[in-house]
Amino acid sequence: MVWPSTTRSCLSNSGIILYPRAASAALNIQIIVATQSVLMVNCFEPEDIVIVERPGRASTFRRLDSEDLCEWLSDYSLAELWEKNVLGGRP
Repeated sequence: MVWPSTTRSCLSNSGIILYPRAASAALNIQIIVATQSVLMVNCFEPEDIVIVERPGRASTFRRLDSEDLCEWLSDYSLAELWEKNVLGGRP
């Protein structure tokens, strides 16, 4: 498949095997993934992750920040922090 140079986003089903960095580098696109895969979280930097939560009837979006997580990241991976619900985005 040939992607036009103006393509900047792609919606991907995270159930498919995906190597996000390789795909985005090869295609020069932004990949948006909605996932419940804990291990996939480790493929990204904190600033690449946006946590979506739904308090009440409205969705809120919050981008992670490495500085805010600095102490946590010295001992845990992003996936471990997600499992511990430090990042949010879990029921």
